[in-house]
Amino acid sequence: MLRDQPCADLPCPTDSTLPRIWLFTDERNDAFLRQAILRLPRGSGIIFRHYHLPEDARRARFEFVRSLARRQGHRLLLAGSLALARRWRADGVHGRDTARAKAAGLLNSAPVHNAREIHQANRNGAHIFFLSPIFATQSHPGQRPMNAVQVQRLATLCNGAVIYLGGMNPRRYRARRNQRSHGWAAIDAFSNGNV
Repeated sequence: MLRDQPCADLPCPTDSTLPRIWLFTDERNDAFLRQAILRLPRGSGIIFRHYHLPEDARRARFEFVRSLARRQGHRLLLAGSLALARRWRADGVHGRDTARAKAAGLLNSAPVHNAREIHQANRNGAHIFFLSPIFATQSHPGQRPMNAVQVQRLATLCNGAVIYLGGMNPRRYRARRNQRSHGWAAIDAFSNGNV
């Protein structure tokens, strides 16, 4: 197989069971997290990060988010180790080193910014690829966003659902959407009431 060719035997990126809209949590949206989760359309996804909290406080915040997510029919993935995601009863694990998630029956997502990271995520069997930065973002100030050709080329390399991240909102997603994109994700868009 050519290096820039997707594998044919992996799940279709338009799997209807995967959410199309995702919220990433962190300290920037923590004060408005409840409202942000309630603004998400039913059946959306949440990547729980909250790295800034000590472990006990992080676990308590995760439990709070999980209770809201369950009531709203959302999928909840934990950024961290597979063991921690299983122990905390998350729906999946988010990160770069999650190769065993599929065997554990969990969703597996990966952050990807370039072809090398995409190939690693493909090898690890990622179901979901969070491709960024699509637009300028507060998370990576000064980092140049991808142009439409770069986005298309990198999305084609992904062997799973491609979710756009980085300065995203519904209008921007519609502007960059293509046949390889499954949905979009944001940190701030749901916190400021624009969605």
